[in-house]
Amino acid sequence: MGFDLAEEQPKFLMLMWGLIAFVAVVGGLLLLLDAVPAWFARRREVRLVAAAAGGAPLPRRRKSREGVFAFFFLLPTLLLLLVGLVVPAIRTTLLSFMDSGSEHWVGLSNYGWMFSEDSILRVLINTLIWVLMVPLVATAFGLIYAVLVDKARFEAVAKSLIFLPMAISFVGASIIWKFIYAYRSEDQDQIGLLNQIVVSLGGEPRQWLLDSPLNTFLLIVIMVWIQAGFAMVVLSAAIKAIPADIVEAARLDGVSPWQMFWQITMPSIRPALIVVVVTLSIATLKVFDIVRTATNGNFDTSVIANEMYNQAFRYGQNGQGSALAVFLFILVIPIVIYQIRNLRKQREG
Repeated sequence: MGFDLAEEQPKFLMLMWGLIAFVAVVGGLLLLLDAVPAWFARRREVRLVAAAAGGAPLPRRRKSREGVFAFFFLLPTLLLLLVGLVVPAIRTTLLSFMDSGSEHWVGLSNYGWMFSEDSILRVLINTLIWVLMVPLVATAFGLIYAVLVDKARFEAVAKSLIFLPMAISFVGASIIWKFIYAYRSEDQDQIGLLNQIVVSLGGEPRQWLLDSPLNTFLLIVIMVWIQAGFAMVVLSAAIKAIPADIVEAARLDGVSPWQMFWQITMPSIRPALIVVVVTLSIATLKVFDIVRTATNGNFDTSVIANEMYNQAFRYGQNGQGSALAVFLFILVIPIVIYQIRNLRKQREG
């Protein structure tokens, strides 16, 4: 099968125009951010020199101008948010009330389908399991790691090894764990670590990723393995920030290590715990790569993000895919609101 440049020319032209538009937009924004502040600075410098030469008082910067200046810096971000977030969110919401071809309005039928289809209910249950388990388990392991390695002899090395999975992409981590869960028949040598351990102990190899609901929990292990390092770093920093006088006073009072942990450490690091749990909850709601790579959503392992992709891009059901996307967005909103309120309370306190 040969390559015909003439047939592919429209694609190359489209790619070229896309690159030109990208360079023009990004270059223009960078030019504006460099040229306009410099122009304002030169104007102010000229006024200051003229005022100093004439013996007049130095002009003060008007607050209205400062507001315009701040708005100018925020304008690129606002435009990007508008184009990349607000407009797509509105369009997706509208598509969720339309049929698969986005031609006719169907009202709430897509949302009714979501809560009446058995396969989609399984997806919602799986997502709930992920959101309940990953933040709690990953935070628990991160806290255990942080307490155990705090002021240890090889603390830096231990933290680096624990944090290392964060440097691996979700796809890469899923491939690694697929090898761990790999299955071969009994008459063959096992290449999967988990099945090799089972066979060494006298058991029979299993197809771990095919057994529901066990396969969902095995996928959750991958996410916990990745995110525990993040939790450990944040909580370890919070533990080190506990004032030394509080710790010394507690030790002088004769508290046990267990009492020190529950009465001193936990209350002191509560804000950091909330940040970790909220961050992991949002990341877990959007999980896609692990499920897509490990099982492709088969064998009752699919979650909302994966099913949203399937409905919209594989099955051509734009309305149902958009409804799943809107529902996922609605699930994220309460977590974000809680985090914003929590941050405001911390600032006021």
